[in-house]
Amino acid sequence: MVSSCLFWISAFVIIWAMGGYSASLKVLGKIYKNRKLKKNRSYFPKVSVLIVAHNEENVILDKLNNVLEHDYPKELVEYIIASDFCTDRTNQIVTEFIEEHPEERMILYKSKEHKGKTNAQNEARKLASGEILVMTDANSMFDKAAISELVSCFTEEDVAYVTGKLVYKNADTNSTAYSESSYWERDLAQREIESNICTITAGNGAIYACRNSCYYDFEPIECHDLSMPYYFAKNGMRAIYNPDAVAYEKAGETTEDEYKRKVRMNRTILQSVRDGIKVLDVRKYGWFSYFYFGHRTCRYLLWLAHAVVFIISLCKAKKSLFYKISLYGQSIFYVVAIVNHFAQRRNKFLNMMTYYSMTILAQWKGVINSLTGRSKPVWEKAKSTR
Repeated sequence: MVSSCLFWISAFVIIWAMGGYSASLKVLGKIYKNRKLKKNRSYFPKVSVLIVAHNEENVILDKLNNVLEHDYPKELVEYIIASDFCTDRTNQIVTEFIEEHPEERMILYKSKEHKGKTNAQNEARKLASGEILVMTDANSMFDKAAISELVSCFTEEDVAYVTGKLVYKNADTNSTAYSESSYWERDLAQREIESNICTITAGNGAIYACRNSCYYDFEPIECHDLSMPYYFAKNGMRAIYNPDAVAYEKAGETTEDEYKRKVRMNRTILQSVRDGIKVLDVRKYGWFSYFYFGHRTCRYLLWLAHAVVFIISLCKAKKSLFYKISLYGQSIFYVVAIVNHFAQRRNKFLNMMTYYSMTILAQWKGVINSLTGRSKPVWEKAKSTR
């Protein structure tokens, strides 16, 4: 009886995370169809653009040129490049660029230690004088209207955070990039509905902004993508999504690169599961409780849910036709995913099976790293995304 309950609870987690929650949002989107994103394009506060870089000599010059090409009033923008203990030519390139553009309010801040992106942001932010902080990665290129679009969404006092739309510019070049892009587009569709109803559960490090007065120094192991929307929601503020604020980036072009990125993303996975339990009180957190459970907690539990479903199916296969079919179905799925990884077939369905299995494996690696104390705030960036 207990094992059957565990099986169905785990099956629900998988189904809800991979399809049920998305379907429920579509229904909610129709119910709340009159709620739209509010903007004020006449709102022009002072802005501090914060770029974090660690050994980005291959892309930093393009980023600096790109970030200057915006439609926001130039006299209201300052730039802070936070060097996370760079050991290549990044600092030299930035210094030369600043000297060549004396008309721009641009400074280079060098972190004293290599403690990762969040720590560099915590330190560099103390130099920011802007009312709004616009933060971005060195390999992400902004659309001309990106800054204006982000700022225009701070129309209400309870809006503390705004994230934009990241577009993968190499989605059609290979199966890995295509799979990530497909997954990402689906995720963005969910965020848009969450944002229109109330608040989102996660942002994106490539393009986002927050009120300087609301900034909080998170621990270096945490990332703003997940921690900021959660922190603001717990404190009665909103994090929203603006699809018109666009940035462009390359997705990982190899399964190995994407796997490393997923492992890094899951370095606080156990903490995120605990966070989900803390916000289950719908009376206190409203829609955010529902959004976080479906969009975050269920996804963070996929590694455990799949293990439970497989183990119970294995143990009961001899006595039950249902569990035997379940075991065979799961086994075939995993075998096909593994074979396709090595065969590199150009089949979208097979590639999504491989991508999904890789994601679950990366979650397991993240859990193991968390339990063994090997999770770190720093990581090796994927070369194929530069």
